[in-house]
Amino acid sequence: MASNPPTPPAKPAHWPATDDGGAVLLERRTQRVKPPQLYQVVMLNDDYTPMEFVVYVIQQFFNRDMETATHIMLKIHLDGRGVCGVYTKDVAATKVDQVMDAAGKAGHPLQCVSEPVES
Repeated sequence: MASNPPTPPAKPAHWPATDDGGAVLLERRTQRVKPPQLYQVVMLNDDYTPMEFVVYVIQQFFNRDMETATHIMLKIHLDGRGVCGVYTKDVAATKVDQVMDAAGKAGHPLQCVSEPVES
């Protein structure tokens, strides 16, 4: 007595089609992901924070060399503000917190903010 092989269950209509070999065919859809909004970290000038401390903070938290940090510090001093770096929102917020914490611990009124980069 030979028995018939079992029949596979019926597939729901929303399942993808299969080829004759039993492989599942999926349609590839390209997704276009928009890059994240970038934010610039800006330090603001004040009349009390020493220039040396500003250079130190730029080197410490923004990984700039002495020459670049000094250039940014002079821009802050002369223009009233200077961009220290451009990051994603979370990283920019962390950088602002680090600078403000260091300034507070050192007793300086240095201000730092993050702003969206205009495209």
